[in-house]
Amino acid sequence: QVQLVESGGGLVQPGGSLRLSCAASGSIFSIYAMGWYRQAPGKQRDLVAAIISGGSTDYADSVKGRFTVSRDNAKNTVYLQMNSLKPEDTAVYYCNADVQTDPYGSSWYGWGQGTQVTVSS
Repeated sequence: QVQLVESGGGLVQPGGSLRLSCAASGSIFSIYAMGWYRQAPGKQRDLVAAIISGGSTDYADSVKGRFTVSRDNAKNTVYLQMNSLKPEDTAVYYCNADVQTDPYGSSWYGWGQGTQVTVSS
């Protein structure tokens, strides 16, 4: 079993910055990909940013140039640096991971508990 624990959410004014962290623990042989999704009230959960094991990244168009996803492989942790935040960035942010749990190819795919990000003056 794998656990994902997020931290770093909160209330910030428009134009401000926040850094989210998500640490994976448990039965981890290797991590293929980690990422961040967000869900605003009444809306679907959408991809914000993701990073795969080779270091390639993918971003939603709405956050390109403002958000940066990075990963510390030694700590099994993914980060989301969010700059120039806008009110429309307000949502619950969820960490996501695709994990190989043993040398034989068993895998786990799941979510963290979510962390609230509110951008408001």
